[in-house]
Amino acid sequence: MQIQQIDSIAQMKQLEKLQQDVWGWSDLDTTPLMDFIILKELGGTLIGAFEDERLVGFSFGFPGYDEGQIVFHSHMLAVHPSYRGGGIGLQLKLAQRLAALDRGFQRITWTFDPLQSTNAHLNVHKLGVVAHRYRVNFYGEQSSSTLHRHIGTDRLWVDWLLETKRVRDRIEGHDSCAPSTYDEVQRLIRVGTNGAVVSDPVDPHSRSNVLIEIPANISLLQQESPDAAVAWREATRAAFIDAFAAGYIVDDFLRTDSESGCYLLVPGRDNELD
Repeated sequence: MQIQQIDSIAQMKQLEKLQQDVWGWSDLDTTPLMDFIILKELGGTLIGAFEDERLVGFSFGFPGYDEGQIVFHSHMLAVHPSYRGGGIGLQLKLAQRLAALDRGFQRITWTFDPLQSTNAHLNVHKLGVVAHRYRVNFYGEQSSSTLHRHIGTDRLWVDWLLETKRVRDRIEGHDSCAPSTYDEVQRLIRVGTNGAVVSDPVDPHSRSNVLIEIPANISLLQQESPDAAVAWREATRAAFIDAFAAGYIVDDFLRTDSESGCYLLVPGRDNELD
């Protein structure tokens, strides 16, 4: 597998089909070739994962302005379904980090669905992003993708602070804490009997660490139990919004077992974002 810059129009043209293979989008929702060309010309980066001449994954980002700072925003990360599980997504993000640093950026932002456990584990646990902002239906209430069926397009907005000790430790594989340290932390949201969502509110001003648990496979729930999927969206949405309003920040994500994973939220936003 070769990770390299996407430079030619022929390579960029493959991005249209790959988007549809990954997200199931219609033609109208697919980012077209001309957008990639101009955004790359104006400072964006396109990094691809190639098997021979075939594009099987890519990351795409461009400069932006967020919270009073010039940032690099990572808009897309995609790996073809038949190539997942081999660490290609991690390689693409690390290559994107180096490209951003070469351009003088210290911070990359992006969004992801907080109910997607695989993405949460990559972004928060392996890469070391932090999050303190929640966007309700960021891309509208629905799209042509089955990923958005019933539950909309809520997103966590994350910050990747590229040269902090936290990020360097995470990408070098140093875990922030052992799974056992989560045992006594209260869950704002947890998986109950038969996978049902259970809310256990705590006083957000207590300043103690809290957890928000999510199901292992929200996509399966969307197919087999739409009402349950909606319940998970509504409960986790409220928990994240309330916690962020009280000054909490997403610090880690732990895969607890085959049924679920959980976010660790800690108080003290200002210290985490320095």
